[in-house]
Formats: sequence, C-alpha cells, structure tokens
Amino acid sequence: MSHKKLKILAASDIHGDSSQVRKLAEKAEKENVDLVVLCGDITSPLQTKDIIKPFKDKNKKVLLVHGNHDGILVGELLSELYKVKNLHSNTAKYQHVGLFGCGGANVGLDALSEEEIFETMKKGFYYVKDLPKKIAVTHVHPDGTVVEKISPGFGSTGLREFIDRYQPDLVLCGHVHEAAGVEDLIGKTKIINVGRNGKVIEI
Repeated sequence: MSHKKLKILAASDIHGDSSQVRKLAEKAEKENVDLVVLCGDITSPLQTKDIIKPFKDKNKKVLLVHGNHDGILVGELLSELYKVKNLHSNTAKYQHVGLFGCGGANVGLDALSEEEIFETMKKGFYYVKDLPKKIAVTHVHPDGTVVEKISPGFGSTGLREFIDRYQPDLVLCGHVHEAAGVEDLIGKTKIINVGRNGKVIEI
C-alpha cells in the first residue's frame, strides 16, 4: 500500500534566537511541510517569547523535545503555552508515520542516565512499532557515529543500544552544533543532526 509522503522540517539548537525561528517558519511555509519538529535547546535559557509562535502563525503543527539547556520543565511549559505536542516520553501518529521521543541528554539540566534514555526510547517505540515508518526524535546523538569524530565523548550509549536493537527508520537529533547537517547510518537507521538551519525530510 502506497502512502503520501509526510514532509517534515526538523531543526535544533535555536537557543532563543527568535529571528532564526522566523526564518524557519518562512521555510516551513515555503516548503509546505506537514510538521515542524524541534529537537531541543529551543530556549536560551527560559526565553519563550516568539520561539514557537511564528510556526503557529503559519498554521504549522509543531512537535518538540527539550534539550540539555532547556530542562524538562521548559519543554512542558512550551507545550502548554503554545498547545503543541511534547514528544518527551510521548508519541504522535501522522498518516503512516509514528514519532516518539526523548528530550535532554546525558549531561546538563535534568541529565538522564543511559538506562533512562534507553527505556524512554523503548517505551515510545512500543506504541508506534506497527506503523510503516518510525521516527525517533532526540536532542542527544547516539554514541559511535561520525559526530563523535567532531565532538568525542558526547554521544549516548543508551540511545545507541536502542537503535542497534530496534532500528527505527530515522533519528532526528541535534546537540553538537558543529555537526549540523551531518548524516550517518546505524544498520538501516538514518541519523540526522538537523542543526539550527533546519532540514526538510520526506518519509
């Protein structure tokens, strides 16, 4: 059975730059995307003004996870304030695609243990496993990818173990600014560090 592709604009590490958000909202409109996915470090810190609103003004659906600079409460605040879905320990389904997420990282505000990252991802995957396409949304990147050559020691072993075992189609992440736009493969799973300028993906 063929499906109409879902078009996503994914971005990360905006760090409270409202002018960058406006550019991304324009891009989302121009590309006619179905979803905007924000992969953490959205605020700088606690700046929420005009961070989600430009997307809402363009009538775009927004999903997010918090980053290590945001903290879990900021992710919840943004979700409630702008009526958007927080994917941390949560899932969303659009057409033939299931999305699930884990915000934060193994460092920084509300740091998670590797076991917590693994279990959060596993739990989310369970709820979308029967859908044709599965996308994991995280802030931190998995251990052992090309990103580690750029910034050694920051990858998550818990996320890596999850990907090795469950092989989602796609992992969208951020965290290491210097790795923006970098892609890698773990088995059949494509890993994309989406960066602050955003990446348009069709799946």
